[in-house]
Amino acid sequence: MGKVLTAIGLMSGTSMDGIDVALVETDGDTIVRRGPSAGYAYDAAFRDRLKQGLDDAKSIRKRDERPGTLADLERDLSLRHADAVKIFLLENNLLQDTVDVIGFHGQTVLHRPDEALTVQIGDGHLLARETLIDVVYDMRANDMAHGGQGAPLIPAYHAALARDLSESSEIEAPVAFVNIGGISNITFIGTGEAIIAYDSGPGNTLIDQWVEAHAGIPYDQGGMIASEGSVLPELAERYLAHPFFSSDKRRSLDRNDFAPPAAADASLEDGARTLAHVTAAAILRSARHLPKMPGTYIICGGGRLNPIIMRDLASLAEAAGGRVLAAEALGLNGDSMEAEAWAYLAVRSLRGLPLSYPGTTGVTQPVSGGRRAARPKDALKAQG
Repeated sequence: MGKVLTAIGLMSGTSMDGIDVALVETDGDTIVRRGPSAGYAYDAAFRDRLKQGLDDAKSIRKRDERPGTLADLERDLSLRHADAVKIFLLENNLLQDTVDVIGFHGQTVLHRPDEALTVQIGDGHLLARETLIDVVYDMRANDMAHGGQGAPLIPAYHAALARDLSESSEIEAPVAFVNIGGISNITFIGTGEAIIAYDSGPGNTLIDQWVEAHAGIPYDQGGMIASEGSVLPELAERYLAHPFFSSDKRRSLDRNDFAPPAAADASLEDGARTLAHVTAAAILRSARHLPKMPGTYIICGGGRLNPIIMRDLASLAEAAGGRVLAAEALGLNGDSMEAEAWAYLAVRSLRGLPLSYPGTTGVTQPVSGGRRAARPKDALKAQG
């Protein structure tokens, strides 16, 4: 058992809506004590800059390249994360010297696992200087260097949570955690704590892109638009027939692997309803590649707040012999789980423990990862 550290996790996901912050006390192994969490939204202008960054990143061939707007964007993104940490500490009456490490995800602007190329912009050294806290960042690269897909990394944290939930009467094994973010991913906790995980398909990204393009709003809050529409079977099957779902090889996804429908394909409402169904159905289709269909699906991420997705998912899971529970039904926080995971992974990184496994990313052997940026010692002396 290692020393319990206090860690803050920072997550800015593929939905690009803001920064999730969470505090965890953990030894990076069996001890997990979840603390406060918060979310800080990006302003519309910065979200537009992130979208431009995705376009600029398409020309990247080496991980350290920052073409177009990316260099300035990386700096401003890092400063926004620093501000989020400072606000979070102030709101929770915490001093920075009580925090041992920050787990910094950064913003994924390019993910091409078939080319062993993944790029998360975010300057860990700048963040450490601004917050005066050690930072662990760039946690996906070492996985890819050892033959992995670079994602998902959250399964190590899911496994830690599953150990604490195993006594719950609500849980029927085997358990699967499903994170419905921009991209959805699934973690299967089998007998003997065997972990299998992979991206399961498009999450909220397609719906967000659809309603933003045709209604001028960033997402379908509460599934209100989808609730007015109907599923278009041919359009849905066009997505679900994608080779991603039938291939024996599981691979991680980039947000550009699935494109939103053309304007002529559907009305606003029918498009949103169909894409909500695709989000749910994709999870069950991908679950077919597991050793056994899950008995319990624990849902986290923003998609769990869309009742249309959750209703479809519950119906499809029930037909396959499973049940669906939102994370909150088990005392977990579905909004902060990824940020919590990045705090947990940062401590694992400091201890040299594995962040990924052959069953989660396809890496050749369990590997650790992450780079450490130390807080500036001189600044701490000046404060003291």
